[in-house]
Amino acid sequence: MVTATTEGIKVCVETNYQAEYSSPSQSHYVFTYRITIVNEGDYTIKLHRRHWYIHDANNVMREVEGEGVVGQQPILEPGEKHQYVSGCNLRSGFGKMYGTYLMEKVVDGREFEVAIPEFNMVVPYLMN
Repeated sequence: MVTATTEGIKVCVETNYQAEYSSPSQSHYVFTYRITIVNEGDYTIKLHRRHWYIHDANNVMREVEGEGVVGQQPILEPGEKHQYVSGCNLRSGFGKMYGTYLMEKVVDGREFEVAIPEFNMVVPYLMN
């Protein structure tokens, strides 16, 4: 698991290779990732947007940007956490992702970016 904290907002990421949905002979590899966002700050926050950078081992980079996460724009009080699972397809057996969330401090409307730490996606048999 990798973790980063920005302005009291902790983001943790765990990844899993999904062999049953992958087809290595067709260069199709599916990974899931579980994100946990923890509000360790003293104020209520709202997640507005996400911005991902996805790098494949074939030197292909994609950007994904949009509202919320998996259809939600969670609001987190101090001490609360939000967890979700999403996925990514790669054309190679390994790659990496990282990015940012655009958050709002609810009390005054100030927006700020929270880092999503860089994490690797690796097919387990390639780790040997």
